[in-house]
Amino acid sequence: MSSLLKRFAQASVLALGFTASAASAQTAICYNCPTEWADWGTQLKAIKEKTGIAIPPDNKNSGQSLAQLVAEKSNPVADITYLGISFAVQAQKEGVLDTYKPLNWEDIPSDLKDPDGHWFTTHSGTMGFMVNVDALDGKPIPQSWQDLLKPEYKGLVGYLDPSSAFVGYVGAVAVNEALGGSLEDFTPGINYFKSLQANEPIVPKQTSYARLLSGEIGILLDYDFNAYRAKYKDQANVEFVIPAEGTVAVPYVMGLIANAPHADNGRKALDFVMSDEGQAIWARAFLRPVRAQAMPKDVEAKFLPAADYSRVKAIDYGRMADVQRDFSDRYMKEVR
Repeated sequence: MSSLLKRFAQASVLALGFTASAASAQTAICYNCPTEWADWGTQLKAIKEKTGIAIPPDNKNSGQSLAQLVAEKSNPVADITYLGISFAVQAQKEGVLDTYKPLNWEDIPSDLKDPDGHWFTTHSGTMGFMVNVDALDGKPIPQSWQDLLKPEYKGLVGYLDPSSAFVGYVGAVAVNEALGGSLEDFTPGINYFKSLQANEPIVPKQTSYARLLSGEIGILLDYDFNAYRAKYKDQANVEFVIPAEGTVAVPYVMGLIANAPHADNGRKALDFVMSDEGQAIWARAFLRPVRAQAMPKDVEAKFLPAADYSRVKAIDYGRMADVQRDFSDRYMKEVR
């Protein structure tokens, strides 16, 4: 196991999931399917209602899931997993993913799936600022990466640990690219996080949707879909900002675990999330479904204007995965 994966395991030992005996009582196990993230709660309920397959929610992040999958490689507990794309590429290299081409495989663009079916995109999200307006207590809504460095936002900014959680790494890539860096040079991003420490940021390892809604975190580096969910479904005074300097959008993927104990049930669950109904659930949760035809027009109208999304930059996802370990090592040495 790589040193990076060992750190994931050590940092998350209390959070890591189920024992084999507990798992055996379930119909199928999914690693990293938390009810508060991307409205997995609705998706899991629908899977149970439509397929009869019960999948318990799981609050690991991508790094924790990968670490446990590698640790359990000789005796797998999970059947399927949901990961940020860079972690899925690593999981494939570690040999913990089986091949499976789910329902509507042909609708997935070729650059958003492994050609052999080790992983495939279910939906994507755009990185930005999820802002609890009430928590700002009259302060202006930040509009740029540089705004977050202002003293007035001290104690208000949060981001998930980029050395562990995929969404945290995406935030790091986004700010690095926006400030002139590249996947070959993370110096601008590292310097940014160093500067941000003066504002005493909150850096959790787990999804922090509830902490943002409660006002404990006022400004969270997060995806558009979580902000729209808070605004339109939870009726919270939340706004989403695509920073002026730019940002990135990334896919989230799923895959079947190699030697999964309930592989057939895992395949059925994967088929459902790629069905018209499953993809529509993602869309109603304000995620961009990988099958574009599943995005309802009334939902799309609730997104920020196209002019804002024009600041989203393209990125080499394969290369993003390749350099993740190097970034993580540097972040831990220079920022933490």
